[in-house]
Amino acid sequence: MFKILEKEWLNVNTFKMILDAPMVAHSCLPGQFVIVRDTEDGERIPLTICDYDREKKTITIVVQTIGGSTLQMSKREAGEYLADVVGPLGHPSDLVTDDIEDVKKKKIIFVAGGLGTAPVYCQVKWLHEHGITADVIVGAKTKDIVILEDEMKAVGNLYITTDDGSYGRTGMVTTCLEDLVTKEGKEYDHCVCIGPMIMMKFLSQLTSKLGIHTMVSMNPIMVDGTGMCGACRITVGGETKFACVDGPEFDATEVDFNEAMRRLGMYKPEEAAALTAVKEA
Repeated sequence: MFKILEKEWLNVNTFKMILDAPMVAHSCLPGQFVIVRDTEDGERIPLTICDYDREKKTITIVVQTIGGSTLQMSKREAGEYLADVVGPLGHPSDLVTDDIEDVKKKKIIFVAGGLGTAPVYCQVKWLHEHGITADVIVGAKTKDIVILEDEMKAVGNLYITTDDGSYGRTGMVTTCLEDLVTKEGKEYDHCVCIGPMIMMKFLSQLTSKLGIHTMVSMNPIMVDGTGMCGACRITVGGETKFACVDGPEFDATEVDFNEAMRRLGMYKPEEAAALTAVKEA
């Protein structure tokens, strides 16, 4: 059992939990994820780690209520317990494992969409703690669903853009990045993009044109998180990879996004049915 130490709603359907998880906190690094179960017979939910504190022995997860299991989890409050938290799983970000002196030479931009802001924050914070300040673009449909703004401002140079122009810049993350490079004289040689699959696809096309090496996180497609179910099979560089055990981050130019999006869409009916069942219950 893993105790929920703190819980906070970040917007109408996204909440943050700080969990007492000593073993995970001791070993995890930015880019990795955990598998969470609300109850002993509950669904396995892969969640990328948003933050961790080795001294306090805690990890932070951010969850969006998009299915029945996450809706059920959202009813938990501080002082209650989650049945399982397994991890850390997956590979850490290359920025964390590469030689730190080489990383310091890079001009880095992060691009986050929606829930992708959480794992991006973990990486940006790690870089900040090692004396590296990166630029960060956070995209959202409207102002009301922007998350972790203050936290991100504390560790990086933040640019917020909203589709409807209700906050920050107007437009999608691709427009913001292109403006930074072509109109404002910014130079980048490394990009990390985490967010909805369609956003990562078009952002990768742009960075390829701009000559920016880009890594994308394929965590949206994960189901079981151990490589056993095969649900997160993707084609990377012409080879079959599993997002959970080979990733979750991959070179964007090698990912077959169209195949990945087709696979992701396979589970939408089940998600909708599970969500309806929980609501009716």
